[in-house]
Amino acid sequence: MKKFIFIVLCFFSLNICAQEAQLAYQYFRNGEYKKAASIYESLFQKHSYNTSYLSYLIDCYQQLEKYTEVETLIQKQLEEYPEQKQLYIELGYNFQLQHQKEKAIPYYEKALKAIDNSSNIGYLIGKTFQDNHLLDYAILAYKKTMELKPNSNYNLQIAYIYGEKSEIDNMLNTYLDMVEINDNYLSAIKTYIGRYITDDSENENNILLKKLLIKRSLNNPKNSWNNLLSWLFIQQKEYDKALIQEKALYKRNLNDLTGLIELGEIAFENNDFITTKNCFNYIIENTNNIEILLKAKLYLLEIDIKNNADVSLLENQFQQLFDQYGINKNTITIQAIYAEFLAFKKNDPEKAISILKNALKLPVNEFQNGYLKTKLADILVFTNKFSSALIYYTQVQNNLKNHTIGQTARFKIAQTSYFKGDFDWAQSQLKVLKNSTSQLIANDALDLNLLITDNVVKDSLKTALKKYAVADLLSYQNKNQQAIDTLQLILNKFKGHPIEDEALFKQAQLFEKMNAFEKAEYNYLQIVKINKDDILVDDAIYCLAELYVNKFNNTEKAKEYYQKIIFEYPSSIYLVDARKKYRKLRGDLIN
Repeated sequence: MKKFIFIVLCFFSLNICAQEAQLAYQYFRNGEYKKAASIYESLFQKHSYNTSYLSYLIDCYQQLEKYTEVETLIQKQLEEYPEQKQLYIELGYNFQLQHQKEKAIPYYEKALKAIDNSSNIGYLIGKTFQDNHLLDYAILAYKKTMELKPNSNYNLQIAYIYGEKSEIDNMLNTYLDMVEINDNYLSAIKTYIGRYITDDSENENNILLKKLLIKRSLNNPKNSWNNLLSWLFIQQKEYDKALIQEKALYKRNLNDLTGLIELGEIAFENNDFITTKNCFNYIIENTNNIEILLKAKLYLLEIDIKNNADVSLLENQFQQLFDQYGINKNTITIQAIYAEFLAFKKNDPEKAISILKNALKLPVNEFQNGYLKTKLADILVFTNKFSSALIYYTQVQNNLKNHTIGQTARFKIAQTSYFKGDFDWAQSQLKVLKNSTSQLIANDALDLNLLITDNVVKDSLKTALKKYAVADLLSYQNKNQQAIDTLQLILNKFKGHPIEDEALFKQAQLFEKMNAFEKAEYNYLQIVKINKDDILVDDAIYCLAELYVNKFNNTEKAKEYYQKIIFEYPSSIYLVDARKKYRKLRGDLIN
């Protein structure tokens, strides 16, 4: 019984202590240092071995400028616990706060010297220097510890400090030294370095990293340097340069095409079809693996589809793939892409639906099933069979809730509801997707949600938005002229309405599809004229620049509009591309 009472009392005491510590921390966070100090004094008296309480108490006293109390407190703690050598740093820093650096330095040196006697406290000494922003001393402590303990490695900490000091050259070299010693650091190093580089190849840090990698590659050829160069070029969207590095890596590791496949996929997603073709053609030349060959050939076929190659030629290419590899579970993706081609390019949705329903009868896994049902639902929307489409989308969303396929299906449910004019239900689905694991889905959901929100505020009947959704559906169904006409009705009837800029932009995009480039130009100029602060203005300006350089062969006008992005819209997603293209038109040498 006595033992039980003792345990209860201990538990009660610990609970009270935890509550007091939590209250003290709350006061500390709120800047109420006097109240926090009062509680930490009590806690520290009961638990003098607890360095956390001591640290907070020191911070409170220093915020209250009670420097003498800090000195007394630390001296007493050192007498009782002489092994806590890191307190020399706290004592020195206390003098430094009083602008008495000459008194601080001996204590810093004393802390460093303590590492000679016990290298095990090296990390704690370095960390304490670092926490007090005494960065040069922290570097000395970490380096000294590594000299005395060759098995220890604090290069990550040292590199991080160099970054804090803006010594980027030293930081990058320290990270690269780690990779030089152990390739296993490669993935982590990309994360750390990624904080200091951008997607702009002219960025100072990008240029420095490239120089350092090339230098190391020449002095000591190593896969990691090619890997990092490829990674850097991918960040900069210079996929052709990344391909050179990936080829070099493949030549050293003949059995591994992973890097080349990933690069080809990234280049395709970013519409660099030249590099995508070069990449997958190289893969085809260097493998007999059926799965890889199928993937590579399908990407090449998808490029032709996107480039609007002759329909009969594309049909022949599909048939060749089916003749060579069959219609089975291994060619599910090809069957799905073929169905899309039939519906959206050949306007033969019935045959497309038949192909997908037959594919669903094959022994496919749950992910392939979800993929096929999503494609089938897409084509049902194309044919205005919304109810049937929503059934398939809902099945996929329920079966694969936490997978990208399931989240895509949820977005499609919202999009289909939007096409139908059911904006409330669409928004309820879109709100769930704002935290999607797929950034692309999250962005699409945000864009559609903003479109709906922005255009129902001043229109309780949602008349303009309903009309716009009809035009959007017609565009999805490749009924481009009907979509253009519907958008024109909106522009005639709803001048000054928030939907006007959306209608102008959508119509301009459709004009481009139909090679009516002068009409597209007019619309983009109207968007800029209506409201220079509108969310679509930088899109319109960039599209104008692209039109002038690619369709009108007017480089001066193109430079003018790229320059507008650079100087007037520096937060635009088009900034890096605009800067690169402007420099190219100006005749700059692009590395």
